[in-house]
Amino acid sequence: MNQAKRPLLEVKDLTCHFDVSKPLLNRILEREPKSFLTAVDEVSFEVNKGETFALVGESGSGKSTIAKLIVDLVHPSSGKIEFDGQSLATSRGQAFKNLRRRMQMIFQDPFASLNPRWPVGELVAEPIYAFGLAKSRAEVNRTVEELLEKVGLSGRDAAKFPHEFSGGQRQRIAIARALSAQPDFLVCDEPTSALDVSVQAQILNLMKDLQDEFGLTYLFISHDMSVVKHMADRIGVLYLGALVENAAAEELFKNPKHPYTRMLLDAIPDHEMTGRKRQAIKGEIPSPIDPPSGCTFHPRCALATGECKVKRPEVVVREGTRVACWEVDRLA
Repeated sequence: MNQAKRPLLEVKDLTCHFDVSKPLLNRILEREPKSFLTAVDEVSFEVNKGETFALVGESGSGKSTIAKLIVDLVHPSSGKIEFDGQSLATSRGQAFKNLRRRMQMIFQDPFASLNPRWPVGELVAEPIYAFGLAKSRAEVNRTVEELLEKVGLSGRDAAKFPHEFSGGQRQRIAIARALSAQPDFLVCDEPTSALDVSVQAQILNLMKDLQDEFGLTYLFISHDMSVVKHMADRIGVLYLGALVENAAAEELFKNPKHPYTRMLLDAIPDHEMTGRKRQAIKGEIPSPIDPPSGCTFHPRCALATGECKVKRPEVVVREGTRVACWEVDRLA
């Protein structure tokens, strides 16, 4: 592949299983085999430099697990993750440290992700020290103050502790801490879901401004389709750990190809009161320990056929959209 056209992040057949078996003695007495939960099931996608790629889906679809796999907080069972052409699994020493610096994460709960015993200045400065990005304490302090002001806080806030801030302000601190490592790529794991709606808008606009200023690339994870519509260039739809649709944001909202995507879009409140016929949400996401056979969405799908119940759908391309559905042409 041409170096200039290579995506910044490439994920190929990413799979992650968790062992959820009972203790050994229980399994022996009850004569039960080991039990595994499939959190991520052969997921493949690419993220180009400077864009925002969003992962959406209901709770339990595997979004946060993928986020942790990408930044190496969890190790995959199989598949590969390459960042700027380098594999996280095979990188060692300084090469791995450089990759980790360039990939940072903003967590869902800002209060849980900030050490309550550290002042804000130390929290934001920690990545600077860890990666050796400053030569003196004065330079660190200057950088911390600049970052706090970039995210809409004051340099004087460096002496305060996390509990002295509101939820939106704590998320701004978390963003400043992620930026202090001078990253190229940010994994944003539902960064606004714990915030009030008015504060959500402020944080989202801040993230877009920072993306333009620093040339950042985002992997944006959310269950809120209206937020995703505001942020994303491309969208991947997850269901029970598998990617069922991958399309440009505009195309996905205008012409969704997968029945599950249509169901998610129908769940968005119709504030304009267009009177458009909407599909009621049926059922709930099944257990990933014992998923349905074939297409895992078939118990909730009105279009399901006998083939859907026994055979996993292949990924096909329709009008630039990658979709995994046997009935995609009939749906169109």
